[in-house]
Amino acid sequence: MIHTYKIQETSTAHYIIQQYLAATGCLKKAKAAKNMYATGIMKMSCCETEIAAGKSVKTLGGGGNGRSGDSGCFVLWQMQPGMWSLELVLGGTKLISGSDGKTVWRHTPWLGTHAAKGPQRPLRRLIQGLDPKTTASLFAKAQCLGERRIGDDDCFVLKVSADRDSLIERNDAGAPAEVIRHALYGYFCQKSGLLVYLEDSHLTRVITISPEDEAVYWETTIGTSIGDYRDVDGVAIAHCGRAVATVFRFGETSLQNSRTRMEEIWRIDDVVFDVPGLSLDSFIPPADIFEDTNYNNYNININVNSR
Repeated sequence: MIHTYKIQETSTAHYIIQQYLAATGCLKKAKAAKNMYATGIMKMSCCETEIAAGKSVKTLGGGGNGRSGDSGCFVLWQMQPGMWSLELVLGGTKLISGSDGKTVWRHTPWLGTHAAKGPQRPLRRLIQGLDPKTTASLFAKAQCLGERRIGDDDCFVLKVSADRDSLIERNDAGAPAEVIRHALYGYFCQKSGLLVYLEDSHLTRVITISPEDEAVYWETTIGTSIGDYRDVDGVAIAHCGRAVATVFRFGETSLQNSRTRMEEIWRIDDVVFDVPGLSLDSFIPPADIFEDTNYNNYNININVNSR
């Protein structure tokens, strides 16, 4: 009986994804685009941080503190299958990440250049309405959880979870941090068939260096509202959105917990398909990635990259 019910959930999810592909125009295009270029602007701010110690709760920041946050822009290049490059400038700081189809890498001023541990994960910005086919592939094995209202839209809710093998690949043996859960939820409008809300949630367990070796948990949830779909060469592309990230830190025995909320508002300025001259050479990782002795341990996956 349970097995039959799961088959029904999967079958329903498959139907919803087909409706989504039809709504975005992907089923009508005879030939898929070879590559894509997109530019956009964004604004990010830390809304507030709550620190709980025992029965007292202290709030830092908040909407009334006059903080305007940091503004920035980004440029994204993509080529199938699984190759992308992102340059993001936020508050004067430049962040770069990319994938050659085998390895996901990042460069930040505080960590330098490094490869992402575990199987490859699609760039978050690609599944926020920029690349319907990649979004559809993520939910290929999803289950339908039912219906829920998001704003003014009645939506179908699909869920896909990272399997145990994928989680093991992302964790280093003996390392203090371990990802123990990762799930992605998609909310598809019943009326339009389009993706209007995306929620990404993962839970990480960290063993602190203390006499008690206490376990601390970090639960990160990113909810993104997606909208302003516009036709670009026959494909419906979302041109704006708002993401709210909540990071909740709690321990097994510690009396002090914390919750931080951050907000990002983004808008797409330009999208171009089939850019002439874009080649595989545009997605080659930096040379210092190959100096990492663990480079060959980084393989391919379909979980979501955080950027």
